Amino acid sequence: MIISQWNEDPIMESLDYSKQNIENIKRYSDIVDHTFITTHPNELKSQFKNKDNFHFFFVPVDKNIEYFNVYKLNPQKDLFYAMSHGVNRATLKEGTEDERIVFLNNLVKKISDIKYDFYGFANKQPIWGNNFFRSLTNSKMGLNLSRGKPTKYYSSNRIASIMGNGLLTFIDEKVQLNDFFNKDEIIFYKNINDLSDKIRFYAHKNKLRKKIARNGQKKYFKLFNEKRITDYFIKISTGRNFNLL
Repeated sequence: MIISQWNEDPIMESLDYSKQNIENIKRYSDIVDHTFITTHPNELKSQFKNKDNFHFFFVPVDKNIEYFNVYKLNPQKDLFYAMSHGVNRATLKEGTEDERIVFLNNLVKKISDIKYDFYGFANKQPIWGNNFFRSLTNSKMGLNLSRGKPTKYYSSNRIASIMGNGLLTFIDEKVQLNDFFNKDEIIFYKNINDLSDKIRFYAHKNKLRKKIARNGQKKYFKLFNEKRITDYFIKISTGRNFNLL
């Protein structure tokens, strides 16, 4: 039995890295029994004939890694976001810009009263390792914004870092994570204006912000901890049923 796992989005055809992911998956899709992706399998229906062998999985959290409870701390910043031009790439690529930069440029104009802490943006270099966690835990809230258009269920592993460490998390409602989380566990936004309004609102509602962040962390660890996701891989791969919900 052969299985493969992809935690980068293989769907967004407008992005070069997504096109390469699709080609990589196609190369082995006929010989692989199961492929696990961090995007809803229905998004692959136009790309693969055997999409029934594709299974969604959520980026897992692990208490050995996501061990901070930011809602118990006193962060000095309001909003955290970190991006790069490649996984673990230490510096930005000159002349490289994607739709996230456009979004963030528009967002910061709308939240000038908010203490935001963004990395990989406005010539502020990406951060990793201890520097990443040190900065993340110094913010009350986190923005879960991925490359490309919002796609059903897709998120990079930043969502595990943000929710798993107890930050209030904002995500586009078009990602449809309301199938897993409710409004008392994560904050959904409709557009950039809705997002900016909600950022300003929760920045000054500490009691409510902490409650929602704690609820979101608790639900995330209940549904998507490392043991449960591993069990899910094993059971699906051996022909048994497993409902992530």
